[in-house]
Amino acid sequence: MTETAGKSSARRGSRTTKGLTIERIHTTEGVHPYDEVTWEKRDVVQQNWKTGATIFEQRGVEFPDFWSLNASTIVTTKYFRGALDTPQRETGLKQLIDRVVLTYVKAGKDNGYFATDTDAEIFEHELTYALLHQIFSFNSPVWFNVGTKSPQQVSACFILSVDDSMDSILGWYKEEGFIFKGGSGAGLNLSRIRSSKELLSSGGTASGPVSFMRGADASAGTIKSGGATRRAAKMVVLDVDHPDIEEFVETKAKEEHKIRALRDAGFDMDLGGSDITSVQYQNANNSVRVNDEFMRAVDEGTDFGLKSRTDGSVIESVDARELMGKIAQAAWECADPGIQYDDTINDWHTNPESGRITASNPCSEYMSLDNSSCNLASLNLLKFLGDDDTFDAERFQKVAELVITAMDISICFADFPTEAIGDTTRDFRQLGIGYANLGALLMATGHGYDSDGGRALAASITSLLTGASYKRSAEMAGIVGPYAGYARNADAHKRVMRKHQAANDEIRTLHTMDRSIHQQATKAWDAVVKVGEKNGYRNAQASVLAPTGTIGFMMDCDTTGIEPDFSLVKFKKLVGGGSMQIVNLTIPRALKLLGYTEETSEAIVEYIADKGHVIDAPGLKPEHYEVFDTAMGQRAIAPMGHVRMMAAVQPFLSGAISKTVNLPESATVEEIADVYSQGWKLGLKALAVYRDNCKVGQPLSDGGSTAKGAKADAEAAAAGAAEKVIEYRPLRRRLPKRRASQTTSFAVGGAEGYLTSGTYEDGELGEIFLKFGKQGSTLAGLMDAFSIAISIALQHGVPLETYVEKFTNLRFEPAGMTDDPDVRMAQSIMDYVFRRLALDYLDFDTRSFMGIHTADERSRQLETGSYAPSSSDDDEDYDDESYSQTVATKETKPVAKEESSDNSGSGSASTREADATVHSSAELMEKLQGKASDAPMCMTCGTKMRPAGSCYVCEGCGSTSGCS
Repeated sequence: MTETAGKSSARRGSRTTKGLTIERIHTTEGVHPYDEVTWEKRDVVQQNWKTGATIFEQRGVEFPDFWSLNASTIVTTKYFRGALDTPQRETGLKQLIDRVVLTYVKAGKDNGYFATDTDAEIFEHELTYALLHQIFSFNSPVWFNVGTKSPQQVSACFILSVDDSMDSILGWYKEEGFIFKGGSGAGLNLSRIRSSKELLSSGGTASGPVSFMRGADASAGTIKSGGATRRAAKMVVLDVDHPDIEEFVETKAKEEHKIRALRDAGFDMDLGGSDITSVQYQNANNSVRVNDEFMRAVDEGTDFGLKSRTDGSVIESVDARELMGKIAQAAWECADPGIQYDDTINDWHTNPESGRITASNPCSEYMSLDNSSCNLASLNLLKFLGDDDTFDAERFQKVAELVITAMDISICFADFPTEAIGDTTRDFRQLGIGYANLGALLMATGHGYDSDGGRALAASITSLLTGASYKRSAEMAGIVGPYAGYARNADAHKRVMRKHQAANDEIRTLHTMDRSIHQQATKAWDAVVKVGEKNGYRNAQASVLAPTGTIGFMMDCDTTGIEPDFSLVKFKKLVGGGSMQIVNLTIPRALKLLGYTEETSEAIVEYIADKGHVIDAPGLKPEHYEVFDTAMGQRAIAPMGHVRMMAAVQPFLSGAISKTVNLPESATVEEIADVYSQGWKLGLKALAVYRDNCKVGQPLSDGGSTAKGAKADAEAAAAGAAEKVIEYRPLRRRLPKRRASQTTSFAVGGAEGYLTSGTYEDGELGEIFLKFGKQGSTLAGLMDAFSIAISIALQHGVPLETYVEKFTNLRFEPAGMTDDPDVRMAQSIMDYVFRRLALDYLDFDTRSFMGIHTADERSRQLETGSYAPSSSDDDEDYDDESYSQTVATKETKPVAKEESSDNSGSGSASTREADATVHSSAELMEKLQGKASDAPMCMTCGTKMRPAGSCYVCEGCGSTSGCS
């Protein structure tokens, strides 16, 4: 993909200055990416489901027709700049992408990255194409700031530094506040501050770091409540040998006891509750930085020394195993503290001569020098999985090289919150490329998340990602020079590259897919070592695995970061109100790959829609259950399954992994201690755990959780209360006495007939009648009975697409040619009738999923490669939807038709109306499985959030609880 300009000049006859030659990946010379897609205008109106209040409204925003309404809503509300209802407000995706991409291109030109102007243009088109088609996304600060008049902050992750002086401590408060104000997060290590067991120079006793944490926590809570775009995100780290380590470990656990007592006394202690501010330390994630010496002492059951901050002498000895027990006990009670493995982190450090790595960002994926920052970007893995179920490793590498180039260019023009952070970032140029949708990719390819095959595929992909990134970094170093701190750290940096390469050699592939990716990664690492030996490297670090919360929705990802699928059944809102549940569309693809027939797959999908899991699904082999394991629910992945997946990919990351290991409510303190111990032995850099229902300030602020209600009912039954049995039955929605109908004459294989369809006032199908000429009274009677049965079922709420899926492709005579231009061939009369009904009454997305298109759509596909009509086509009949509490409509679509489409839009017979009490996938999982989802309520739109790495993300508005 890259050559020096000397090679470029021979090929193009261009100038001979140095620079990158950019290869086309997706684009065509002379054609702008915008001209290859169909654009449409949508209205975005976002509401809080609790209050009904409109919290956002912008009409006529322009997006590609293949972007979901959820993606376009989140981008419109989060990333469009300019005041609403002013000419300065951005009104479409083109403006947003151009604002960002053109800034990158200009900076690339100004700083000598491109060999020729043609290369700069190709870079612009390829970057635009990849963003337009949701192949990757930059982190949120890029979309917030780049190309605006505001400071162009591009980093989401910051690490600060604090010393043992009051000036430094007060400076910490100030720096952290500015970072929170900009919507980012920061972490730092407080271990330099003297403990409360040591003396000050004046002779008094020091306050200790825990006391200063109170002030920082209050500052973070105040700035959050002052109107920042999301909750303040921060990480506080303390070394395990600090004399105040036990006080630090127990801080949040003690506050959790206080929260429970206040809750029981009637105070509102849910996250965001009116009384939660009365407790301390709730705005930070806490982590203990352990070293190998301590972990060996835990294994051996020996004592461990706590050391003075002033002279390093041991001032107290503690039982290491007992201290680990206290860490695990606190995590059992309130999920804090997590663990960071100091010696492992610094063994993979490329810049040890410039200082140790002492801390991380709030989500624990970025680990580097103090006073530094990192900008992130993530690739959408499903975009590289072809229709033939092969992963395009070569294209994946090219896109990774393109993205890492852009990320490095951004440092050239970026602004930073402090001078020290700016200097360190420009000197070391830390980047954090990563990916999203791993869980969906594994399921689509028939791999269990907790399986050797799944881990081999994940390891191979991660190795290729980092290898491609460092390869490009070495190539850029030959053009614009290595990072400023490279000369001092050259030996260490090259040593870490060889460690990555050796880890790649140890991957044991199991299938053709991961084998081809691993071969590509091996070539990339060979180039990294070879080119890096000559040029050095442009970047001190290249890769991390971030939560990908908001940007995951922007890319329409099913899963975030390294996470498995959250649940098999998703919740989505429909246009004009209403909602539905839909089985993850990755499941039918996985079932087909595993060899199941269409009929068996339909039965399995229907079972999943009803139960929310695959246990005892009809026809599904037990050995395939693992493919459909999820983060929560009946087939939840075991805690060590998460740890093993993290261990599989960690050797191929410059940084670490944002991820929480979920444990059941029944987990013991000893099990948490074992997870922490296994994380150290498996070579992780950091680990956090969460035991279900261990915190009060979590999901149930609305008091309406179905899972909570189910638990209360079970407790009441156990106490001898009479069990209340509620039987649910469908209600018949009768047609009005006078209703609109249409009659279609048709001929199938020479047999002539008439199809009459009647509709409700809103245009939804409610009845059909079939009449045949010259076929005899017996067939006529059967058709009458069939028509009545279908009509009554439709009026009781059976979705039309259920019948379409069941009766299309049904084979019997008469069959053959028809006189309908949209359905030229039919396998039977039933096949024709339900294809015709699908074309007349189902939205485009649903019937397109089933392969049913009009003649015009088939013609358009031959001409443009897309069946989808443009926004100006008269026959447009979409039913777009959102996962959010969003009402969003298209300009060209009648509102009445939109509101009538409650039961369609999925392309699956499993689609059904969602319960009125359900407002997100987290609540839907609770409804189906009677299991509480440990997640907070979104403070913006009131929806229950779901996990994304170490953070939480809202399906409704894209808000996150963390730093990405």
